[in-house]
Amino acid sequence: MKLTHLLTAALVMIGLFLWVGSPLDAQQSDADAPAVPAQEERPPVKVVAYRSTAQPVQGAVLMRGRTQAHRSVDLRAETPGLVISDPKRAGARLAAGDVLCQLDPGEREARLLEAEARFAQAQADADAAEALVTRGITAENTAIARRAALQAAQAAVRAAEIDMDRLTLEAPFDGVLETDAAEIGSLLRIGDECASIIALDPIKLVGFVAEADVDSLSFGQTAFARLVSGREMAGSISFISRSADDTTRTFRVEIMAQNPRGEVRDGLTAEIIVPLASGEAHLAPQNALTLDDAGRLGVRLVQDGRARFAPVEILRESREGLWLGGLPAQADIIFVGQEYVADGRAVEATLEDWSAVR
Repeated sequence: MKLTHLLTAALVMIGLFLWVGSPLDAQQSDADAPAVPAQEERPPVKVVAYRSTAQPVQGAVLMRGRTQAHRSVDLRAETPGLVISDPKRAGARLAAGDVLCQLDPGEREARLLEAEARFAQAQADADAAEALVTRGITAENTAIARRAALQAAQAAVRAAEIDMDRLTLEAPFDGVLETDAAEIGSLLRIGDECASIIALDPIKLVGFVAEADVDSLSFGQTAFARLVSGREMAGSISFISRSADDTTRTFRVEIMAQNPRGEVRDGLTAEIIVPLASGEAHLAPQNALTLDDAGRLGVRLVQDGRARFAPVEILRESREGLWLGGLPAQADIIFVGQEYVADGRAVEATLEDWSAVR
C-alpha cells in the first residue's frame, strides 16, 4: 500500500515538472523573448509665442487718485450780528483781506468808548497814586490798587476792540469763493457760516501707493498726472504718509502742481505716474502672465523646445501692455497655451509677430 502511494506521488511530481518546465528553460525563454519598448514621451503641446528683445524703459509707480484744493476754509462768525454788506457770489476770485461779511456793530462802538473812558480815568488815578507815594502822602498799597485797576481797564478796552474787529470777516488767503457769502440782513450767530473759500493754485494731487512701492518714492520726486479730461500736468511729491490705511494697506501720497488760472477743479479723478530709474524690459500682453506652483508671478518661455517658467517684475503699465523685468535679453514668451504646460514640458511653438497680436 505504501509502495503504491510512493509511486503515485513520484508520477505527479514528474508531471508537474514537465508541465511547468525547468528554471533553465524559463531563463532561456526570457532571454529569447523580445524586449518591451520603454514608455514614449508625450507629444509636445502646441503653443503660440513671440520673440521679444529687451528694450530700454523707465520704471514707474502708478497710482489712482484725485485732485484736491491745497487750502479750504469755512469762514464762520466769532460774534453775533446782522449782515450789512452785499454778498459776493460763488465763483468770485478773492485776494487775502477781501471783506466777505460785515456785521452791524450795534452797541459795540458805545461799549468801546466807555471802556476807553474808564481806561483814561484809571490811568489818571494810577499816576496820581504814584506821585503821592513818592511824596510819602499815600501808602504803597493804594498805588498797587490803582495800577491793578488800570490793567483791568486796559483789558476791557482790548476786549472791546477785538469784538469790533470780529465784525469784519475777511478772506484769509487768495482763492475762489465756493459758496455765496451770507445775504444782507441775515443774522449770524457764533459759529454760523459766512462763506466757503478754496485755493486751487497750487493744486494738490492725492494718490495711494501699495506698500510694495512706497519705499521707491521720496520727497521732491517729479510726478505726472493725467486727468479724466485728458489734461496732463506735472508736480513734485510733497508728502508721503508714514502710516498705512487699515483697510487697503496703502499709503497716502500728495503732489503739488501749479494751477495758475485755477482751471483744474477740486475732486477730479487722476492717473498719477512717478518715473523711477531706467532699465531694460520686455513689452508683453497682460494675458501672458501666469503663476507657478509656489504662487510666483511670471511668464513661460520656450527654451530648447520646452516650456520654462521665469519670474518677472512689472516695471510699469502702458496702453500697449506691461513692461516686464527679470527676463533674459532675448526671450520667446508664450502668450497662448501657457496655462496648459508644466515646467519642462515639450512644446511645439508657433512664433507670431507681437504687433499682429496686440
